[in-house]
Amino acid sequence: MELVGEILLLLLYVAFVVLIARFVLDWVQMLARHWRPRGLVLVLCEGLYSITDPPLRAVRRLLPPLRLGAVMLDLSPVLLLIGIWILQQIVRAVFF
Repeated sequence: MELVGEILLLLLYVAFVVLIARFVLDWVQMLARHWRPRGLVLVLCEGLYSITDPPLRAVRRLLPPLRLGAVMLDLSPVLLLIGIWILQQIVRAVFF
């Protein structure tokens, strides 16, 4: 049973790291608008977006971005990170 818990924790950790990498990539694209990935980096970025887009879209359907005047605040990445963290805590409580 402990093996199942270890595998689940590993999967949740990988999801957490991939989501953080997506945030870093989004910030790089926002702060360095002239930067465009090429070659292997483009393939990695495309893979990162294809992995993280479905869960982010699902959370955005539940909680659409908040309109604050002329700015839209998207809380879906934060909620997804919190959800992954909560799932990690549940797995630790159940399996360990």
